[in-house]
Amino acid sequence: MVEFHATTICAVKRPNGDICIGGDGQVTMGETTIMKNGAKKVKKIFKGKVLTGFAGSVADAFSLTDKFENKLEEHAGNLKRAAVDLAQYWRQDKAMRSLEALMIVADEEDLLVISGNGEVIVPDKDVVAIGSGGNYAYSAAVALFENTDLDAEAIVRKSLEIASNICVYTNSNISVEKLEVE
Repeated sequence: MVEFHATTICAVKRPNGDICIGGDGQVTMGETTIMKNGAKKVKKIFKGKVLTGFAGSVADAFSLTDKFENKLEEHAGNLKRAAVDLAQYWRQDKAMRSLEALMIVADEEDLLVISGNGEVIVPDKDVVAIGSGGNYAYSAAVALFENTDLDAEAIVRKSLEIASNICVYTNSNISVEKLEVE
């Protein structure tokens, strides 16, 4: 079986409501082959009110994003209820259990990580990162979050740049989505 290493995703939510999610563009097949440099793994959904980012198999993540948006519709935009419902479905459905991905989702109130193990994780800090370079991006983001006045977008971009200099599965082709809070 070919193993895909795909990505680093980082999200930051500042206390003033400034929320941003970003990801690198690299998709790697196996240990030695870069398949794509410019994949976009972050997007706005649910009428631009929710940010999503995924790490893992690209096809699986697209499927999960679509299912998550359906859950948001079912739960009238309630992010936590939609996330719990998706996680339960993901864990219980035979076809879904084989999907290999993690998701970060955010709206103006919550920042969550959803996994196929049925977990919906609320991070201790308003900073989270997943994927191959997730630990590098997370460390950088926490340092910048706690020690600077940079906005969420600047923290996400700089953290992903730092991860791209360390992790061979992360590149510096960064895409970012920012939530426009009313």
